[in-house]
Amino acid sequence: MNTSDAYVMLMSSLPKPGPLFLAKQPPLSRLKLDLRLRVLSAEEREMLRLVEDVLHWRRLAMGVSDELVIDRGRAALSRLDNDTLQFLVRDRLEIRTAVAALRRRLRGEPAPPAGLAWGFGRWTGHIARNWRDPAFALEGVFPWLREADRLLRQNDSIALERLLLGEAYKRLTRLEGGHAFDFEAVVIYVLKWTIVDRWSAYNGEAATRRFDDLTEAGLADYAALSFDGDAP
Repeated sequence: MNTSDAYVMLMSSLPKPGPLFLAKQPPLSRLKLDLRLRVLSAEEREMLRLVEDVLHWRRLAMGVSDELVIDRGRAALSRLDNDTLQFLVRDRLEIRTAVAALRRRLRGEPAPPAGLAWGFGRWTGHIARNWRDPAFALEGVFPWLREADRLLRQNDSIALERLLLGEAYKRLTRLEGGHAFDFEAVVIYVLKWTIVDRWSAYNGEAATRRFDDLTEAGLADYAALSFDGDAP
């Protein structure tokens, strides 16, 4: 079987993820996905691992330092010789940088000084120069950035996660239009799978937190009523 036929076989065997926010779980388990990915060469599996390692949503959590994210991104880019995969890494890390800038500003920090390695990509200087603009004058590049700023100010982490995951998913969907049965298509599929997995897990965690909050609120109301009833 030649390489092209292997890609056709692999991509044809993978169920489509479908609409992101309607999915309650990924279309197949990670175990089954990994079994199907075994048709890739050792070199391809390594490239996929590099991309996943730097773009995995849990590893890109905002609690991770910007410096560590930057170092991971640069290390991955230095080892990737595929233009599409390099674009994927750069694009996601530039999004991370824009959101990190929103968080910095919300904390009351000033614009990062020149020479400080605080972010990644083309827009760090532009963001610093437009620090007071709600979207850093980048709405033409990141049209969702003003909404992200609003959600951050409202401390609505669920809606912000939904916004960022949805944007990443849309960008991957647009990119896959030029890749049907090649290695890049496989990587795009795996990244979309990861986003569906992240949202389904996050949505479950959020639902549990909401239930706990409502339960605590209900118990608090009950306690207040009991106390009032006992009062003279």
